[in-house]
Amino acid sequence: MSAWSPENTEEQPPGPAVRSPDGLPDLLHAGMYVVDDNGSIVAVNARAETLLGRTAGELVGRDAHGLLHRDHLGQTMPRAACSMMRAFLSGRTGGGDREWFRRGDATLLPVSWLVTPCRLDGGGTGAAVLFYDGDPGEGPSPTAGPPSLSQLDRLALLAETTTRLTSTLDADEAVARLVRLVVPRLADWAIVDLITESDDVWRTTVATHRGGVVVRREELEGPLPPVHEESLMPLSRALRGAASALAGPETYQGPPDSGITVAQQKLFKETGLRSAAIAPIRGPRAVLGALTLGLSERPGTFTDAELSLLEDIARRAGLALENARLYQRQRHIAETMQRHLLPQMPEVPGLLMAARYDSASESSQVGGDWYDVFPLADGSTAVAIGDVVGHNIDAAAGMAQVRNMLRAYAWALAEPPSAIVERLDQAVVNVAEASMATLIFGRVERSAEEWTLRWTNAGHPPPLLITHDGRSRFLDEEHDHLLGTGLIRARTDTHTTLPPLSTLVLYTDGLIESPRHALDRGMSRLRQHAAALVHRPLHVFCDLLLERARPVDNDDDVALLVFRTPAAGGGTGDR
Repeated sequence: MSAWSPENTEEQPPGPAVRSPDGLPDLLHAGMYVVDDNGSIVAVNARAETLLGRTAGELVGRDAHGLLHRDHLGQTMPRAACSMMRAFLSGRTGGGDREWFRRGDATLLPVSWLVTPCRLDGGGTGAAVLFYDGDPGEGPSPTAGPPSLSQLDRLALLAETTTRLTSTLDADEAVARLVRLVVPRLADWAIVDLITESDDVWRTTVATHRGGVVVRREELEGPLPPVHEESLMPLSRALRGAASALAGPETYQGPPDSGITVAQQKLFKETGLRSAAIAPIRGPRAVLGALTLGLSERPGTFTDAELSLLEDIARRAGLALENARLYQRQRHIAETMQRHLLPQMPEVPGLLMAARYDSASESSQVGGDWYDVFPLADGSTAVAIGDVVGHNIDAAAGMAQVRNMLRAYAWALAEPPSAIVERLDQAVVNVAEASMATLIFGRVERSAEEWTLRWTNAGHPPPLLITHDGRSRFLDEEHDHLLGTGLIRARTDTHTTLPPLSTLVLYTDGLIESPRHALDRGMSRLRQHAAALVHRPLHVFCDLLLERARPVDNDDDVALLVFRTPAAGGGTGDR
């Protein structure tokens, strides 16, 4: 770029103009850059390099809006909301005085600006942008420390904090969101120290930013010494819930009064913190930890105004973390109860068995999925898999009732599976607290020549049978109504021969259902993967089938029960 010619420049910046080597005026007070019709920078003057803290090599070829334009909080500005972009796209001269550019050191430069169309070498068109260092009182500047937010901006930030933190029930994710809210918007560093359920202190996050992206310093994270009850140092007081405080390197220059103070001395040394604001994170019932914001790169220090804002943010973080902990405690209790209700697999000579229960990774509750295997008085083996409607502790409790009643009926009564399930159905309607449930119940029996399954299906996805040569079919001959509907209708029994070295797969709908695809697609996927894995050892078969067949967008629990018959003559199928 060696020349430019404004098409409609009505205003000239003050001071003498001297041509810089690349052809742009070296203005005394104004930075200047030229963009092509795509908004990419093609030339800059020396004053622009100084104001922006970037060399020409770091600017030329970059998209000006994406690289420079920011809102008053330092966040990337949508193109549609940028008045400078609107002036550029209109093809007319325009100006403004309340915009911010991001400098090379990540600080914000308030600018007054003028955009005017110009011709580029080669006949193309673009625009020349002149900008001046704005009034520091109007927004953040290279010499300012933490940004002083207006009351409206404070309220907007606190509202965003509440929304972002309360929309997750995962404590680790809540901490990560908290850090992204304050770095680099309010500080160069964010440190989160939490008190665990067992009263240990853990430095969960030490984070800074590079180019506006949050970066963890994991080598500075980990367990801390216990809170010293008599320490007067800011972090110890915050972890006791005593008070918020401002701190600097001088705070930790004297002899340490506790192990936490030693850790703080190391933190200030390793991060280069010059100013810190420390506030307790209080939950409704107890102090949960402390939040520290720190400055190391940008000049200035925190003031009481920033400390007050930090206290408001920490208070909201405390509510969110308390909710997350309560939820995780409840989920742990429910999962533990459900895991203990699932049975130990019995030993059946010649028959290989394996089972899996996989709770939903994204679900907010546990479910009523279950399986059962137990010996009967006549020497056969009862098998069951089912799903009680619901995704909460009530569903898990209902599952326990259904399972226990089924065991009692099956053991006490020498009746076919359909009769046992019909009795169970009447109990679910009249006695149990479960609302509705699906169930497959059967008896695995062995004669001199073969293994057989006599079974009935109460509204459950059909079993899948794979022979040793890889042929597969769903056992969908009969399909009766769910438990708990109140219908009075005869149920049917099905008798299925299980060939030597065949694999029988019983499962719940979490293995095949997807909110984005038809059920047939999930069943076809299950059948394809099961057939491909049929020669794998049974435990490997289960693990790989869960990994490969389960839809990635399924948010339900999965129970899986698999049997493999022995080879002809009595050998087993696992190798």
